[in-house]
Amino acid sequence: MRERTLAFLGAMLLRLLFLTIRLRLDDRSGLSKNAFEAPAILCFWHNRILGITLSFLRAYPKRKRKRAGVTVLTSPSSDGEILARVVGALGMGSVRGSSSRRGSRALLELVRIIRNGGDMAITPDGPRGPRYNLGPGVILLAQTTGASIIPSHASFSWCLRLKTWDGFIIPLPFSTISVRLDEQMIIPQNLTEEEFEQARKNLEDILKIGAD
Repeated sequence: MRERTLAFLGAMLLRLLFLTIRLRLDDRSGLSKNAFEAPAILCFWHNRILGITLSFLRAYPKRKRKRAGVTVLTSPSSDGEILARVVGALGMGSVRGSSSRRGSRALLELVRIIRNGGDMAITPDGPRGPRYNLGPGVILLAQTTGASIIPSHASFSWCLRLKTWDGFIIPLPFSTISVRLDEQMIIPQNLTEEEFEQARKNLEDILKIGAD
């Protein structure tokens, strides 16, 4: 009951806040323009969640939303339960668990969703960090499913930063959020350990651009 109430209030407050915020979207991937039908994995740092959420509400294609939509990976903690309910109220699905545990139930569920045509939203340094450290889970998921990765960035003109492990960012009313969706990254299925690590490092470096 507590989680349900907090999630309802959180989703309502976010919708009210987002009504006041201007979005600047630089979509180099083509996702918002219906340029491709194949599933994609949107990858962004944990402290940018609200910026990417706004871009989903404003620019995610209706055709994809009706077909399968976006699923968010959330932690199995009580905080993750609240987040799962919040994203549900905002029109997204959720899977509880960690994408970095190879062979885990969560990873298998993510694979199933992608193979059924759904997009994924993953914060590779969540839920507890370390900040701006990308584990192998996103690369493994893309490698297993063939889904492209879209590195996603968000910057805030006026915001609050919480004193949390990630410096979580809350945009202030009447501010501007600038979101950039980079070109799609394709991860080959057959990679050596060195090539896998290079792909992981490349994605981590791309996501760190502009992160502060």
